[in-house]
Amino acid sequence: MPELPEVETTRRGLLPAMRGRRIVRAEVRERRLRWPIAKGLEGKLAGRTVRDLRRRAKYLVVDLDRGALIVHLGMSGRLAVLDRPVPPGPHDHFDLVLDDGRVVRFNDPRRFGSILHTEVDPFAHPLLAACGPEPLAEAFDGRYLFTITRGRRAAIKDVLMNARLIAGVGNIYASEALFRAGIHPRRAAGRVSAERCEALAQAMRATLEAAIEAGGSTLRDWLHADGATGYFQQNTFAYDRAGEPCRRCASAIRMIRQGARATYYCPRCQR
Repeated sequence: MPELPEVETTRRGLLPAMRGRRIVRAEVRERRLRWPIAKGLEGKLAGRTVRDLRRRAKYLVVDLDRGALIVHLGMSGRLAVLDRPVPPGPHDHFDLVLDDGRVVRFNDPRRFGSILHTEVDPFAHPLLAACGPEPLAEAFDGRYLFTITRGRRAAIKDVLMNARLIAGVGNIYASEALFRAGIHPRRAAGRVSAERCEALAQAMRATLEAAIEAGGSTLRDWLHADGATGYFQQNTFAYDRAGEPCRRCASAIRMIRQGARATYYCPRCQR
């Protein structure tokens, strides 16, 4: 599933092609996404100008001169910029045709993504308003982590992935941040000290910044807006490395299940 670094990489890839362009028309070929694409959306988008592209958690916000689009890539979605219209494939569900002839195309084989339109402040939309602080923002630090973990018996990894507490952190980057901070993913969140919360906040920031610099992670379907792949997964310390030697201590990386997700950690480096 595309996580914060993948959505941010998508935003940066789309921005030069979309900002300042006028939408000539929108073409909807499949409305049955996670939430159905609203009827009449095509008319609301035709003639609108793209003012900016922003990100909130794992959502991409396309600001228009009137209203905004809120896009989620779901489990397998991607947005691509095409230099010219080409025949759509079976999973190409939505196009924005721009005034310079380029096309922004939404592809989603599993149809778990979403494209929503709002006429009001998109950050006030219930999906975005419910998200916690951005992990790259100043508000996210060791003090905040320490505050939200007090009294919690849930595993620290589960807390990191709770979008109402921290926005946009997914499975890959939670595992990697915990490795960098030396914290076992099953440790009860309330048992993580203030000092270790500070180390974890710094590790989360470093992990996400490194992932964005690497263009995110391409594990299955996700690609950049220009079709390139991310390469963060080539340099992970723990994620998807079960049985391989730890890059720090050479112990074998282990994999456990937490909920429905695989968690990777080093039994020696993480306590």
